[in-house]
Amino acid sequence: MKRPFSLMRWLLPGLGVKRWLIVAALGTIIFVNGASRWLTAEGTDFQVNEFVDQLFDDFMPVGYLSYIFLVLGVLLIALGIWRWLNSIVTAVTPYGKDGMIDALLEGRLKRGYKVVTIGGGTGLATLLRGLKRHTTNLTAVVTVSDDGGSSGRLQKELGVLPPGDVRNCLVALADDEALVTDLFRYRFNEGKGLSGHSFGNLFLAAMTGVTGNFDEAVKVSSRVLNIKGRVLPSTLAVNRLCATLSDGTIIEGESNISLSTQPIANVFLDPPYAAPLEEVIAAIRDADAVVLGPGSLYTSIMPNLLVDRIAREVETSNAVKIYVCNVMTQPGETDAFTASQHVKTLLDHAGARVCDVVVVNDELPKKLRDVYAEEGQLPVIADVDAIEKLGVRAVRAGVISEQQNVRHDSEKLAAVVVGIIDEAIAERASYVKFRAPQTS
Repeated sequence: MKRPFSLMRWLLPGLGVKRWLIVAALGTIIFVNGASRWLTAEGTDFQVNEFVDQLFDDFMPVGYLSYIFLVLGVLLIALGIWRWLNSIVTAVTPYGKDGMIDALLEGRLKRGYKVVTIGGGTGLATLLRGLKRHTTNLTAVVTVSDDGGSSGRLQKELGVLPPGDVRNCLVALADDEALVTDLFRYRFNEGKGLSGHSFGNLFLAAMTGVTGNFDEAVKVSSRVLNIKGRVLPSTLAVNRLCATLSDGTIIEGESNISLSTQPIANVFLDPPYAAPLEEVIAAIRDADAVVLGPGSLYTSIMPNLLVDRIAREVETSNAVKIYVCNVMTQPGETDAFTASQHVKTLLDHAGARVCDVVVVNDELPKKLRDVYAEEGQLPVIADVDAIEKLGVRAVRAGVISEQQNVRHDSEKLAAVVVGIIDEAIAERASYVKFRAPQTS
């Protein structure tokens, strides 16, 4: 079963193998034709066709030979090139054919779009898990404002930045995700001081102690896990996320904001200034696309945009700016919010034009809808007309997955996002071509 599987992998689009097989076959045809013409020009009396016809005349009608030789010739050319490729691969690649195919696939991914994703929580990890199958030019800009659970305890006890959201993104981009997921999500259930901590959070905390700073710890961890892309904290500053409610009450701490019973008027950082990583700014400027979300609007996406310069850099970037709207409303943050309210809130609070396109789910959940309704969560209504009035293009697509939760499906969402980027790049190329000066 292994050989047919390998053959199918060789036939995957984008590897550059099939085109060279065609070139080799075309070269063979041209060479044979050239040789025949040369023999004729030299006046030789040796006629290959007549000689072959005499050999097969006693076995079959000569008229069938053309078809037989065409098929046989193609098969021999394919077999010869196939075996030649295998020999080369075996000689130069320690992992044989599969290793070579993986290398070719990796090369294709390295030529993919440059995509910057901004957010946090499980939503961003879900998107990254799908995008890494399309490109390895990924930069995940992650919030570090979580003050609850294991992350919050590590920040208070060790003074490290909250590692939880960064950990989720590292796991999503890891080369061997299955093993890494089990390891990094393993949570200690007992042990004094260990209970409640995940191994991934402790790993990043330990790496911070070894390397001296959180940024370097993430980079080293990325190399250890052989991730596809890179993960960057939006800032290295220690700030607390706060919210002002509609009644004027101020709530401190990300973990407390979603527990509010009043609508959120705005969110802010305390202290208010947080310097961005220069790598984040450079990535946004160089991106083909900037994708915001999916994730909690106020506590996963907005904390990144509150960091100095990030929202403005997204606005001025030449990249296509995409916002992935949540599938379900979130109690305490976006109760009864429609898709247009999500978009308006994002634009108003960012204070910049941070999205051109919004991806809105148009597939209602079927299995878990009643369960979510009991918790005060409802499907986000795709009010496309209201979105368009905000000057933002709405893309409706079925992008949900219903397993234990209702959330975005990694592959469906990534396909929609890449499709939007394809359209934007093609439109930009057409515009440039149309505007190009005519030369005489």
